Amino acid sequence: MSTGAVDDIQMVIITGMSGAGKTVAIQSFEDLGFFCVDNLPPTLLPKFLELMKDSGNKMNKVALVMDLRGREFFDHLFKALDDLAETSWVTPQILFLDADDSTLVRRYKETRRSHPLAKSGLPLEGIQLERELLEELKGRAQIIYNTSKLKPKELRERIITEFSVNKKSTFTVNVMSFGFKHGLPIDADLVFDVRFLPNPYYIEHMRPQTGLDEDVYNYVLKWNETNKFLEKVIELLSFMLPHYKREGKSQLVIAIGCTGGQHRSVALTEYIGNYFAKDYHTNITHRDIERRKEKSS
Repeated sequence: MSTGAVDDIQMVIITGMSGAGKTVAIQSFEDLGFFCVDNLPPTLLPKFLELMKDSGNKMNKVALVMDLRGREFFDHLFKALDDLAETSWVTPQILFLDADDSTLVRRYKETRRSHPLAKSGLPLEGIQLERELLEELKGRAQIIYNTSKLKPKELRERIITEFSVNKKSTFTVNVMSFGFKHGLPIDADLVFDVRFLPNPYYIEHMRPQTGLDEDVYNYVLKWNETNKFLEKVIELLSFMLPHYKREGKSQLVIAIGCTGGQHRSVALTEYIGNYFAKDYHTNITHRDIERRKEKSS
């Protein structure tokens, strides 16, 4: 039995809605070199921790899938999580996978599987019951992915990007542009509406361009109201981000929206994302920037 010091261990507990992608998730962690266990009962978690501690740092990256099994499951899981919070050598992250009801119903129909909680055999009945049971666990999750619009490949890429290095102490700021006419981002934590700013769309030579083009970017940022908005938003975020990080949140999604997600939101997302990149691990994405190309093709 090893009695040496144990380095901090990266542990990810994968849970969430049935059909939301837990199988893809555990396969992705295997690709990253994590020691993976599927369907570990929460009652065995203390014993598993002993094995980890006795392994002499050979199991320093661990991913565990814990599926819904009933009320007893939650009682044991919450107790295990509370016990983990008192350890100094492992800080678990809960990755909660979710999806819209309609998406989950479609996936069950495509696979011809029955939902484990659907007594009548109707998938929606089981999905709604499971969502109610998982509400508290979702509230305790540090990372939540909604996979409704993610293909398996995209979910895999997202996990690999997030967990490719030990990021348990890293706070990631995701800044995203979007167009309100295409709907609000379902995974946004903070949303800022910039439709009040002058719109380059109405300038003919800028209409086919985006906020990534220099003349559009400069046009958006030249207005006094734009600079006042950036001043206030950066001041607000500079106050909020350290508190989110201190609270234990591993990532924050900041969404900047204009009408179509092509001009104003793109330029401001670039500015804000680059501003905070000096202090935080930052990702910049533009959700709707390719929609015009898709429509014209």
